[in-house]
This record gives sequence, structure tokens and C-alpha cells, in this order.
Amino acid sequence: MKKLKTYKWLAAWVLLAVIMTSCAPGNEQFTAAPAGFFMGLWHGFISFFSFVISLFSDTVAVYESNNTGGWYDFGFIMGISIFYGGSSKSTCR
Repeated sequence: MKKLKTYKWLAAWVLLAVIMTSCAPGNEQFTAAPAGFFMGLWHGFISFFSFVISLFSDTVAVYESNNTGGWYDFGFIMGISIFYGGSSKSTCR
């Protein structure tokens, strides 16, 4: 019974990783229109997963090079801050 529970958790994590990286930066999606603020936010949020996959694949990048500039960068930094906890870890108890 315990082994079945472990397999369910493993399957859930693999499914989550696939879903999280389905819109990873560096693919052909942004050839026509550059990535904007919300895609920067998403790419910042999935940056850890994109980084791990980019170690094994040349087609996935951590950062989308075809972007709108400052707004994409702002969204990317916001996404990284949200995913990694921002400044919430430095508050007093």
C-alpha cells in the first residue's frame, strides 16, 4: 500500500513538471509576436524547471530572447520572486 502511494506521488510530480514546462521559453511560439509581461511572469515562475531541462536539451532556454524588453524583464523578475519566495523569508516572527 505504501509503495502505491509513492508511485502516485511520483506520477503527480512528473505530470506537474510536464505541465510546468509546456510553455517554456526558447521555443518557436514567439517567432511572430514577442513575449510580453505575462509570459515573462510565467517564464520567471518556471525558471527552475526550464533551467533543469536546458541542461539536457538545446531547444529549451531559461529566458526568452524575443521579448518586448522592460515589461518582459519586469514580469520575469516578478515570477522569480514569487516562485523563490520573494522577501517573505526575511520578515520578523
